[in-house]
Amino acid sequence: MEYTVAGLARLSGLSARAIRYYDGLALLRPGRKTSAGYRVYGPEEVERLRQIMLYRELGFPLEDIKELVDIPGFDTVTALRGHLERLTERRERLDALIANVKKSILETEGAVTMTDREKFEGFKRELVADNERKYGGEIREKYGKETVERSNNKLLNMSEAEYEEVQRLSSEVDESLAGALKTGDPKSPEALAACEKHRQWLCHFWTEYSPEAHAGLGRMYVDDERFKAYYDRIAPGAAEFLRDALAEYTRAL
Repeated sequence: MEYTVAGLARLSGLSARAIRYYDGLALLRPGRKTSAGYRVYGPEEVERLRQIMLYRELGFPLEDIKELVDIPGFDTVTALRGHLERLTERRERLDALIANVKKSILETEGAVTMTDREKFEGFKRELVADNERKYGGEIREKYGKETVERSNNKLLNMSEAEYEEVQRLSSEVDESLAGALKTGDPKSPEALAACEKHRQWLCHFWTEYSPEAHAGLGRMYVDDERFKAYYDRIAPGAAEFLRDALAEYTRAL
């Protein structure tokens, strides 16, 4: 069956404007155009739009989606299995958060008592899931699947006190890095102190620490635009400064 822009909009629930926008991005081209210039979409384009919408639902940016669906030999079945796996993980996270909220209501009403671990279980699962969505592919490629899984399990098994310590250290890393930046010297005592804070924070996630891996992480903070943006929110050039400071810090270990 074939659809015009309006028909495809009704079928998908998207706006006609969104479908035209996808065309402008070369993300979803029409199968053909009529002599009057109307876009017409066939079964292949409908399936491509379904994949686009699934990736969007999973939080992928449009530029990444285009790369994925344009891969030569794109395998729909494999892609759908990947979607199913991610959606199942999302459902499990939501189920855990829903259960946590329900139990919190019961505790507030005096019906049950929650342990400290139960109070933070849903939040820790969401933190792991968020890290996986943003950086899962990169860190698995760099450090290996088993290393990442051990790190995730370590986070999920944190006590309330450990979880609070991680949050505190995260803030202190930002504050100490901001102060060190003012010196302009990645070898300064302030910069090395910021690196020590960063090591303490990192060790709450890593099961084993190595200076080489720590320095490599600093390089990734600059090479990956997402990490770079995270640290550069403190001040322009913060990611490069941290990379250089970590190189000095780990060299002395």
